[in-house]
Amino acid sequence: MHPQGNNDDPHPPSQAVDTPDKGRFRHLRKWLRTHGQSVQAGFWQGAGYKLGSGAVSILILWAQSR
Repeated sequence: MHPQGNNDDPHPPSQAVDTPDKGRFRHLRKWLRTHGQSVQAGFWQGAGYKLGSGAVSILILWAQSR
């Protein structure tokens, strides 16, 4: 075996081979570039909604206990 690898390899490491998996990952990376900000914004909006809902629940419980 050669120290640098197999010279009979039709696709040396410098050449990119387009496989179906790479196409899926490329699509996912493209989707994240275009929609990534909206996903993060949606996450923070949901977290804020939950926090606000919990605060209102605590206020109602506090008011009822008085």
